[in-house]
Amino acid sequence: MRLDPRDRGLAYGDGVFETLRITAAGEAPLWPRHLARLQAGLQALGIPAPAPSCLQGALASAIGALAGRQGVVKMTVTRGVGGRGYLPPSRVTPTLFVQHGDLPQWSRAQREQGIELGVCQTVLHPDLLAGYKHLNRLPQVQARREVARYGWDEGLLLSPRQQPLEATSMNLFVRFEDHWWTPDLARAGAGVAGVMRDVLQEKLVAQGMRVCSDLRPLSQLRHAEALFLCNSVVGVLPVRKLAQWHWPVTAELAALQAQAEQLFHQ
Repeated sequence: MRLDPRDRGLAYGDGVFETLRITAAGEAPLWPRHLARLQAGLQALGIPAPAPSCLQGALASAIGALAGRQGVVKMTVTRGVGGRGYLPPSRVTPTLFVQHGDLPQWSRAQREQGIELGVCQTVLHPDLLAGYKHLNRLPQVQARREVARYGWDEGLLLSPRQQPLEATSMNLFVRFEDHWWTPDLARAGAGVAGVMRDVLQEKLVAQGMRVCSDLRPLSQLRHAEALFLCNSVVGVLPVRKLAQWHWPVTAELAALQAQAEQLFHQ
């Protein structure tokens, strides 16, 4: 579809998106979770959701274009064209864009031995639309520029109170002596609790692990036994280094990584 330069998604970031991992068999295992968040985001913005059959058809078309390759599909819904300035039109005709592409490349060494994480100067402030994948992602853009500038593999964003919240495009999990921890993004009013984050929390709880979600200072990470980042495209990426701190890729973490990957190879 040709993008109308008057589209409110382009002009104001007035829309939402989801990025799905597609298997070689042409399946999107986490689609129901992505669809639920897409619909919730549209409802929060007051944008009519396209019919599920329309979304499913667009997804099927993009999967077909991958021609049996693993890949990603990005689905974007905007409010469309119209309105005066910031004021949306009274009658909305949403625009649906769908793109497909290759999986992001992370080396075998990074997946098995872990990545280097840096602390970004860009701060993740509270956001009225936190939790939704809306199109306003400038803090993440600025943070990602820092990652490129300093040569890290990924960047950690903190709250104004210097609390770890998430990476530029992934959620954070930390292993302490008797529990796993992931930041309470709802309480922070910032970031996005990803669908893979939810899946992994469910798996850990089902395995009898205690998972805590609150807000803690960055200094707590020096007591950690292991760290990893996750999202629904990459799966699980161990973290081996952040500043002066180093962590091993434990057997427990490697097993969790394999479980996440298995979702896309069934």
